[in-house]
Amino acid sequence: MKNPLFLALDVDDLERANELVKQTRAFVGGFKIGPRAIMRFGPDWVKALAQQAPLFIDQKYFDIPSTMISSVRASFDLGARYCTVHAQSGAQALRELAELEAELQSRRSFKILAVTVLTSMTPHDLPKYSQAVSLPDQVLALADLVLSCGLSGLVCSANEVEQLRARHPESFLLTPGIRMSQESTQDQKRVASPRIALKAGSSALVVGRPIVDASDPAEAAKVYYEEIQKFLDQAT
Repeated sequence: MKNPLFLALDVDDLERANELVKQTRAFVGGFKIGPRAIMRFGPDWVKALAQQAPLFIDQKYFDIPSTMISSVRASFDLGARYCTVHAQSGAQALRELAELEAELQSRRSFKILAVTVLTSMTPHDLPKYSQAVSLPDQVLALADLVLSCGLSGLVCSANEVEQLRARHPESFLLTPGIRMSQESTQDQKRVASPRIALKAGSSALVVGRPIVDASDPAEAAKVYYEEIQKFLDQAT
């Protein structure tokens, strides 16, 4: 990606969402929206947003295969270039989603990203039955399943990126929980700076509150943009 920075538009006010898009569009590579914005602002707003910048619909679909297929199609029809499903949805669903991704990609750029373990979770947050396997090992196992089923997009924290990049060099790795070192992490627990995540092998990054809640969102987005571009320039 030319600019791998996605801004998460996690807000409740339509006017504020539109203002954030206007203020930051020059510095981000796309916008990420989830159920909070989609349910408040509606499909017409989503379609309009997709006309302004690459759109990432983050609904984390996790259901029976037919429902997931229909949901991904709906996301594509709204203009999404990326959408999320849960890697834990199982091999059958993931294989069918890989077939769907290939079909949709023949029409325009589109990628399904499988969520491994949420960046808000630490090993202690996992269900008791999952704690017998380390969190990094769970991420790797889920990633192996996703890639074996034909998808190549994964959502993972920066903690797992380096190992995943070495294990699956062809994968697209999107990393949430991006923060500058001095910023509060709030509900994100497995976090990293843009430079650390990109150096480890992240393909794209998601930033939310540090830009959205800034007194000057445009300036905050610019800081992230310049940090990312500086790294990319040095890496080439």
